[in-house]
Amino acid sequence: MSSIFETYTSNLGATGITPSQFALLVLDMMRSNSSGGLPGLLDRFKDAGLDDAVRSWIGNGKNLILSPQDVERVLGSARIELLAHKAGVPPKAAAAETASLLPQLVDKLTPGGFLPDDDTLGRNFDLLRDKIGML
Repeated sequence: MSSIFETYTSNLGATGITPSQFALLVLDMMRSNSSGGLPGLLDRFKDAGLDDAVRSWIGNGKNLILSPQDVERVLGSARIELLAHKAGVPPKAAAAETASLLPQLVDKLTPGGFLPDDDTLGRNFDLLRDKIGML
């Protein structure tokens, strides 16, 4: 597993939170049962017309990007504001950072080019969390 930080540019600037700390917050949000976990989250993006993007993140090719507006539209302003509050950054910065991170995180959680079963997905979350925590 290569580092997600090798393949995206952070939008955090000098906000006081590192990209790895923010990535852990996004990873926790992705795993949350309140959003249906990763499958539920991906379904929300598909329902918003971003099916091609979701397939690219899961697949083995290049990841299609999101805009901060896509992220806010799908996740909702309340979730972005909560993420921003936890990170201590403005909501626009949280949306931009999430737009950069989400495709990379999904890609790392689905290394076989498909959404794994719940047990494997749980292990993938744990491995990715541990790896990000070491950065």
